[in-house]
Amino acid sequence: MPNFSGSWTLRQQMQAKGASIWPATPGAPTIGTATAGINNCGSVTFTAPVCTGYPAGITSYRVISTPGCFTNTGASSPVVVSGLTNGSSYTFKVQATNSIGYGPLSAASNSITASVPSCQTYTSAGTYTWVAPSGVTSIAYLLVGAGGNGGITRNAGCIFIGGSGGGGGATAYRNSYSVTPGGSYSVILSNTSNTYFVSTCAGYVTAGNTGGCTYPSTVAGGTYGGSVTAGYNGGVGGNMGQTYTCSQPSGGGGGAAAGYSATGVQGGGENNNGTAGTGGGGGSGAGGTRCVSQRGGGGGGGIGLYGSGSNGSGGITQGGGGGGGSSGTSGATSTLSGGNGGAYGGGGGGAGWNGSAGTQGAPAVRIVWYSAARGTPSFPSTNVGA
Repeated sequence: MPNFSGSWTLRQQMQAKGASIWPATPGAPTIGTATAGINNCGSVTFTAPVCTGYPAGITSYRVISTPGCFTNTGASSPVVVSGLTNGSSYTFKVQATNSIGYGPLSAASNSITASVPSCQTYTSAGTYTWVAPSGVTSIAYLLVGAGGNGGITRNAGCIFIGGSGGGGGATAYRNSYSVTPGGSYSVILSNTSNTYFVSTCAGYVTAGNTGGCTYPSTVAGGTYGGSVTAGYNGGVGGNMGQTYTCSQPSGGGGGAAAGYSATGVQGGGENNNGTAGTGGGGGSGAGGTRCVSQRGGGGGGGIGLYGSGSNGSGGITQGGGGGGGSSGTSGATSTLSGGNGGAYGGGGGGAGWNGSAGTQGAPAVRIVWYSAARGTPSFPSTNVGA
């Protein structure tokens, strides 16, 4: 400030303003993006204003919601505002402050809708811990076993044998399972063994078996066990192909993941199409065509995780992968190598001539609980959608 004493004249005030040393609040920040978080909160990004006021130096920012005037402060972007009302829509404005006070508000952000989580999904092998949210005393959960790998080709003394398809994963679900708010619960997903919630005593599903290499061959699909409301076996892998007339065997198709109310269908054998799924399950992969294209079998279709829906289609020969049931992902199509299993639970197709085996389908666990927006969940199809 100028070294003026006493009351300032108008000229002295104008000199201070002209030198940008008149006391002033910061300018308005530039608004960024508001993003809805879990547990009724929103994260708001912004850019600092060019003008920081005088004395220079922004000390903090304040974010204010509309409606409700929910606020929070922070030293930099982003700032999280909590306490929002579930199901309500909000926009936000930001203002900066220095030692003089708060400056003007920014423009309004985009609109977000506050929500609380009402489901948790795990889709890769591993050991996890799920913590029951506050107020949650009952859940429904779905278990899907991984589909097995398809088998590889073999040369058995001038008899060339194509790989058989991998078995599909099993499906099981349980409703009205009691939990304690704040309690921790184990979730286990395996590509080759049991997938379960809490313990195998509370219900489990197994992965489909890997395709074998003997002729003729079927490969057992996944099986279920434990105290589940309903459970269904995965589809058996398709037979491998053997030929005496040429050295170009094909592979069998992968078995399908089980549906919500039906066992998974068996994969198609050599020269055979796959079969459409049932009960919301995936379709099975088709076998390759012997001596023509040297194709491996297509992977079986996996199941969807959002309740029973449409059935997956069966694959078509030349290595077609079966469609995914209930909007699940289908198995990949294939050339020489076996088709990959579908997500979630579809078995991998067997390999054709001199090809490598396909990969298995992924396991999955989905936990769903009550919210005002969702209602009480109950598999196979009540309030369990995305």
